[in-house]
Amino acid sequence: MDGEMLEKVYQESLEERIVACLSEQKSISLEAAMDIYYRSVLAEKIHKGVEGIQYLDYKVLVQILCETEGELFNQVI
Repeated sequence: MDGEMLEKVYQESLEERIVACLSEQKSISLEAAMDIYYRSVLAEKIHKGVEGIQYLDYKVLVQILCETEGELFNQVI
């Protein structure tokens, strides 16, 4: 397994943990948490690897999402 593949596997696992944590912390369904996460600027930054943000702990990333993109929660499905 090469470095690029390992990075992709890591990112997928990170996204799963973020969605699960978001669902638990905000008492919303996994589907709603997934929708919020994938509409966020944070998801794009993680996907692109902006400033190494993808290496932060998933709980920190959930906190950042909640603090910086709170408007996404107003549209919970």
